[in-house]
Amino acid sequence: MSPLDLPPDLRTRLRRLSITPRRAAVVASAGQHASRNRGGAQEFAQYRAYERGDDLRQIDWKLYARSDRFFVRDAERESPVTVWIVLDASASMAQADLKTPDWSRFDAARRLAAALVEIAVNQGDRFGLVVETATGPMVIAPGGGHRQRDRVLMTLAPINPDGVARWDRDVGLYGECFGANDVILILSDGFDQACVETAERLAMSGRDVALFRILTADERDFPFHQGYRFVDPETGTALVGDGPTLRADFLSRFAKAREGLSDRLDAHGVRHAEHFADRPADEPIRALFRMEGAR
Repeated sequence: MSPLDLPPDLRTRLRRLSITPRRAAVVASAGQHASRNRGGAQEFAQYRAYERGDDLRQIDWKLYARSDRFFVRDAERESPVTVWIVLDASASMAQADLKTPDWSRFDAARRLAAALVEIAVNQGDRFGLVVETATGPMVIAPGGGHRQRDRVLMTLAPINPDGVARWDRDVGLYGECFGANDVILILSDGFDQACVETAERLAMSGRDVALFRILTADERDFPFHQGYRFVDPETGTALVGDGPTLRADFLSRFAKAREGLSDRLDAHGVRHAEHFADRPADEPIRALFRMEGAR
């Protein structure tokens, strides 16, 4: 399955999640931001096939009588919140685990991006995309609804992570693109200092910034039981060593590095969550944003 094709059980869980700004005043005029925008103030957008979990009241029964299929009426309303998904496409994102060589860190990041897009569509928010590449950022301007979702997913589908991202080069563009009330969600491994500094600079400018740190299961577990040659995909630096001998030191140093980065992001007001490539995409979203109806 493509990382952009969300499994049905994941879609069901995503309907109970919302992307909420830190500043509640931003959405005060829109009522209950966490749910799909419905009601008298909305405009009809399009039909879509019924999916398990949809509100039965949204089924168009006249259309069912003509087609013998269930369709729901999607309605959209201008939302005061724009969600930006910023995806790191540098070479380090191509790393995969030993057990799943066909599922990379970048695949996990793209699935997480697709999940965030799905939530934004569900709650009626506008959303845009930035892909940070070695040759420059790819930008999809904010929009809403299923057509915007398809546009974003089609952009993500052919991308292969490569090279070294130039966050320092592009941070000025981000400052121009992102509005003061936008929610900025950065998906990266967090190993690039320039990426972390970009998140910090955006947060210090008053913007609502969150960093999803995409990590591999091998980084978490270090399951290397023999000699390996470890290579940095961006610098080419190599380390040859015995897995069992390196394991304890690596896990200790990696835990300290993760803790240090968490403290640094907290100090600069950047929300953050870790997402391991072998875990469901909704887990880090739950870590940052509340479940619908939760207190």
